Amino acid sequence: MNILQRIFNDYFEIIKYSMHPRPVELENIEKMLNCGDPSFGGAMYHCDCGEWKFVPFRCKSRFCPSCGNMYSIDRTTSMSFKLIKCSHRHLVFTIAEELRHYFLDDRTLLDCLFFAVKSVILRLFRKLNKTEEFTPGFICVLHTFGRDLKWNPHIHCLLSEGGTGNNIPWRKVHYFSYEFLRKSFRTALLKAMLSHIGPSFKSEINKNYLIHKDGFYVYAESNKCNPDIVIKYIGRYLGRPAIATSRIDDYDGDNVTFHYNRHENEKLVHETVPATDFISRLIRHIPEKQYKMIRYYGIYARHREKDKKLFRAIPTEKHFFLLAFNKWRESILSTFGYDPLKCPNCGKTMIFVELYYNHKRFSLQDYYEKVMTTKLVHT
Repeated sequence: MNILQRIFNDYFEIIKYSMHPRPVELENIEKMLNCGDPSFGGAMYHCDCGEWKFVPFRCKSRFCPSCGNMYSIDRTTSMSFKLIKCSHRHLVFTIAEELRHYFLDDRTLLDCLFFAVKSVILRLFRKLNKTEEFTPGFICVLHTFGRDLKWNPHIHCLLSEGGTGNNIPWRKVHYFSYEFLRKSFRTALLKAMLSHIGPSFKSEINKNYLIHKDGFYVYAESNKCNPDIVIKYIGRYLGRPAIATSRIDDYDGDNVTFHYNRHENEKLVHETVPATDFISRLIRHIPEKQYKMIRYYGIYARHREKDKKLFRAIPTEKHFFLLAFNKWRESILSTFGYDPLKCPNCGKTMIFVELYYNHKRFSLQDYYEKVMTTKLVHT
């Protein structure tokens, strides 16, 4: 067990019966605790020299430090194929601190964040030429945590510095009005929240206009990076867990000590909190089941006719399944610099023999048919 699994394992009963977790929180906690447990199945590999190796299944939960990082790598790779070859800018849309609790009490309000960012960026580009209606490509990633693990919902956005018009193929855009971004984001978000919450929210709107006269803070400085560099930069924000195990310094059974760099001055801060508080801070950032934390807009949106034609030409799902099955090998090779399937005796590559699933043996073909049959039944 890693240190995060030990913390949650020690307090599992308290979490389950005293902390009243959401169903999705409990589900992800159980997945994380059982990640890599051989009793849940795995794959057997064999070498001609007689060496055997068993590789257990992973939990695939984004709450799990190892699986969450793997998810982040997958999304970064997927995004790199989506981006067009032009300069991009990294923007961060934040909200007023006094509004944060609304999004914690009602998580459906998180859609308002995406809606507000989308409307602001499209308005920004279409103001350039009302006839052309320039449309950029942008990808929004929702984060609900700050470096100190407290609830702080905000949007990271990767935006192309240019857009396509009705008649003009492409127009570069290097200047972004901070005043427009901040004030427009404040207005769009407050209006979206009003339509969702109702008239009772009007007093909160008036208060925010008085306190935040310059709008909500938006980071939009020019990164001056090509797509490859920006992808690696924003890849740190794609679906990663709220905390890496390397940031947890100590756990004595009662308290947890972790560290982070303060955002304002990058000063290193060590914080010690009761284990129950640490757990509470972490699990609140688990999103609802199948909630889309990453969304594509503009020319990156999937609903375009060109994309539909492209997806029809993609190989069958079985092809992707077989690729995904061996993806862990490539990930370990690139991350840690060694081949997990290299035989320790003779140095040859070990080959797949069979799968174990719920204590039963399957060939890869049998396992694939089982997975597909299950999908068809649920469909």
